[in-house]
Amino acid sequence: MDFTYTDDQKMLKEAARRFLAGACPNVEWYLEMDKDEKGFTQELWKGMAELGWMGILFPEEYGGIGGSMLDMVTLMEEMGYAALPGPYFSTVILGGCTILAAGSEAQKQEFLPKIAEGSLRVTLALSEPATTQFNPALITVKAKAEGEAWVINGIKLFVPDANVSDWMVVAARTAGKDTDRDGISLFLVETKAPGVGITLLKTVAGDKQCEVVFDKVKVPKTALLGELGKGFAAIERTLQIAAVAKCAEMLGGSNKVMEMAVAYAKERVQFGKPIGSFQAVQHLCANMKMAIEQSIYITYKAAWMIDQGMPEARKFAAVAKAWVSEAYKKVALIGHQIFGGTGYIVEHAMPIYSRRAKAGEYAFGSPNYHREIVAQELGL
Repeated sequence: MDFTYTDDQKMLKEAARRFLAGACPNVEWYLEMDKDEKGFTQELWKGMAELGWMGILFPEEYGGIGGSMLDMVTLMEEMGYAALPGPYFSTVILGGCTILAAGSEAQKQEFLPKIAEGSLRVTLALSEPATTQFNPALITVKAKAEGEAWVINGIKLFVPDANVSDWMVVAARTAGKDTDRDGISLFLVETKAPGVGITLLKTVAGDKQCEVVFDKVKVPKTALLGELGKGFAAIERTLQIAAVAKCAEMLGGSNKVMEMAVAYAKERVQFGKPIGSFQAVQHLCANMKMAIEQSIYITYKAAWMIDQGMPEARKFAAVAKAWVSEAYKKVALIGHQIFGGTGYIVEHAMPIYSRRAKAGEYAFGSPNYHREIVAQELGL
């Protein structure tokens, strides 16, 4: 594959860097978004919609721009660099991509153009309290047919941005045992439907994760997304895209940490010299650079494989998520070492990125979960 950006990707990257620098201006703003229940501003959301970012992965017939996964990771890298808050990831990647993968033509026509124009937010309700580690096949929330409707009961945990979403794609079991891949169905449920209870949770990174309770939630038969009992394939497809997109976001965050740390190493004087002139600090900075370079290669290769529809994409997406999760954590740790005590105060940018590194490590599966996938792909 060719690792150089196309002209369109260069323009996308430059426009994103410019817009996000103005839209996410300083640490005070991030701390305000952390405390805010919504976690983003309408101006930020509107600006991203006007730039066409909401429909980057959707075909033109659904209001999108028909971009590739490589376009998406180019954009996500800039979002990670800026530590962008808000429901972009949940709406476009988790909600939008699942509808694109599983929805009927009518459902795609109804939902995707609205997501692309920024007038609709959709998230994915997948994880459950019953699981002690990430397992997308463990679904205990039940959906039962009653006349011309489905009735959903159960609890979902860590549903991203449910508090600010209009709709959820809900994974519910319509047949089989709790961990069977068959028997999982997807349903489109309004967040304000009777019987839906949403509670915002406190998180390490300040992102908006929710517990969602479904108490006899009745939805029409048309709410079924895709084929009955065959929703797991769409979930797997979405999680593969999400894992690689999260890698790109973490890669962008790693780049920002390295830039800040190197700039500080050049200006901070100790014993009459900039600390960057000491070999120990030079080696720390070199270690950051090496971790990032390896992350670039593996993230973009996984994205390219998804674009090409290669069967090996599952393995490389897992390799990327395991590697980049640990690389970002390592880069953030080195950043703290270089900044010393200064980098631990709340008003400094370092904690924003190190908290995101920790959250990203476990998003869509820990490194050990993804090593299991790699082992399976190796036939072990």
